[in-house]
Amino acid sequence: MAASAAALRHLASLGARLPPQGRAAGRLLQQRRGIRLSAPAAIQVTVRDALNQALDEELERDERVFLLGEEVAQYDGAYKISRGLWKKYGDKRVIDTPISEMGFTGIAVGAAMAGLRPVCEFMTFNFSMQAIDQVINSAAKTCYMSAGAIAVPIVFRGPNGASAGVAAQHSQCFAAWYGHCPGLKVVSPWSSEDAKGLLKASIRDDNPVVMLENELLYGVPFEMSEQAQSKDFVVPIGKAKIERQGTHVTLVSHSRPVGHCLEAAAVLAKEGVECEVINLRTIRPMDIETVEASVVKTNHLVTVEGGWPQFGVGAEICARIMEGSAFNYLDAPAVRVTGADVPMPYAKILEDNCIPQVKDIIFAVKKTLNI
Repeated sequence: MAASAAALRHLASLGARLPPQGRAAGRLLQQRRGIRLSAPAAIQVTVRDALNQALDEELERDERVFLLGEEVAQYDGAYKISRGLWKKYGDKRVIDTPISEMGFTGIAVGAAMAGLRPVCEFMTFNFSMQAIDQVINSAAKTCYMSAGAIAVPIVFRGPNGASAGVAAQHSQCFAAWYGHCPGLKVVSPWSSEDAKGLLKASIRDDNPVVMLENELLYGVPFEMSEQAQSKDFVVPIGKAKIERQGTHVTLVSHSRPVGHCLEAAAVLAKEGVECEVINLRTIRPMDIETVEASVVKTNHLVTVEGGWPQFGVGAEICARIMEGSAFNYLDAPAVRVTGADVPMPYAKILEDNCIPQVKDIIFAVKKTLNI
């Protein structure tokens, strides 16, 4: 038995190293010989490498795609997202810019209007404030103002939200800011599959897309399925994902707090509370149907986000649930878990108390369930 198990593990490891055609042929051979193997094991890929793969694949797929931003070329990107791309594609496809967000964002928007597909990287979305006129007034509104004659297929991407020890001017979440604006699509990935699939979908989309990543997730490895390793893999914009099934309470989140929700759900499961965890993935257009269906099942709702509470993503979810038919299924008021309503402090102990923690989510769940 031990020898058979070892042989099967060896076969599985060989399959993981084969190209897709070889893996398919290998599975067919195993079936003919009566050998039954489980699905191929997913590989571990960091969010950084997933984003790099997506950029590489889309630059290769479409010559209209190019990347520009501060230090994206010769330095391989401030967070190494564009590692190796400048050497592979050259100065015309991967472009270092001056430290002038308004300038290079305007160049990117103009290039998109002219038929190219730029990926405009902000070193942090806090710096996008320097270019918000280009993002909102030029990119988001031009298709409408031209009666659909001028498309603006552009992706604005970079790290968003709180990092660690970078204080008030480098720690805010822009999901609600950009999610407020018609004409934009806004995505916010959590896992490596989210990051790769959403970036590829954003680059292929004919509308301006804001992609809000998280610096603290870049180095985190996630399992990536065989399907997600394909060059044709995309995550549909506007479709949430149920990361964990549950029956007692719905937890809705996006970006890094999705991981906190899953940790809280694991703790609560030991106490007999089954949480359904929804990863929004897209802020605009929001997949409220998935949230509604979950609320109908669980009868309780908790939203979790790293941004400020007023006019935030959680506030929008609560309003949409209240206005729809799912409201009739709620057995208790919805509860929001958010960042503190203050500029981010520098001191670590204060910073920790300004960002939603697992214990805060557990407290909110117990509050809404009255336990």
